[in-house]
Amino acid sequence: MVRQPVFAVAILACAFFSASNLPAQNVAAAPPLGWNSWDAYGLTIDEADYRANATVLGQLREFGWEYAVIDEGWYMENPFGDRVPDRKYVWDANGILIPAVNRFPSSANGAGFKPLADWVHAKGLKFGIHIVRGIPRDVVKANLPIAKTNFHAADAADMTSPCPWDEGNWGIKDNAAGQAYYDDMLRKYAAWGLDFIKVDCISDHPYVPTEIAQIALAIKKTGRPIVLSLSPDLRH
Repeated sequence: MVRQPVFAVAILACAFFSASNLPAQNVAAAPPLGWNSWDAYGLTIDEADYRANATVLGQLREFGWEYAVIDEGWYMENPFGDRVPDRKYVWDANGILIPAVNRFPSSANGAGFKPLADWVHAKGLKFGIHIVRGIPRDVVKANLPIAKTNFHAADAADMTSPCPWDEGNWGIKDNAAGQAYYDDMLRKYAAWGLDFIKVDCISDHPYVPTEIAQIALAIKKTGRPIVLSLSPDLRH
């Protein structure tokens, strides 16, 4: 049975920053308003359900509700898996998470989320995604190269700084390799047409200011205006 669109309006996060004028950050002109997939779908949303909900969101655009955000898990082929290995993360040759084609078919052939973001923009909406800070542990194990550098994943990974509630990633070191990894990530996501990124496990329990600064700088380097939303760990 196809699930009916579920629409829950909400302010999307706790802290909002624009990508300009580092190191001093500009607060977004208004709290970004829209729809986030987590409460209705958890890890499991697919492209058809996302499009259905974004279509409903489009009916409220005149009231300022415009951000259509895919929350955690869009890079998992099997989001119903009990543990990280069962969920089958998908990444590119440089260890950057990409959409699972079996759930987001328009991302096939290396397109990523660009076709979906283009569709969202055509509706007058803005496209957003969620990530957990850091780098996938299996990417570090494989020691994949970081694009446009001589660094590898192990140079960027901080294995002393995992997310307490997510076993998928290691943290990122405050070094050139770590910045290069985030630069490549945001370069790819900006090319898709990203307008909003929610980064989890970064602003409280634990608070990781170095990674916040790295992500903000990576956004600035793209030249694209992307709202950075910092999500705390509320499990403590």
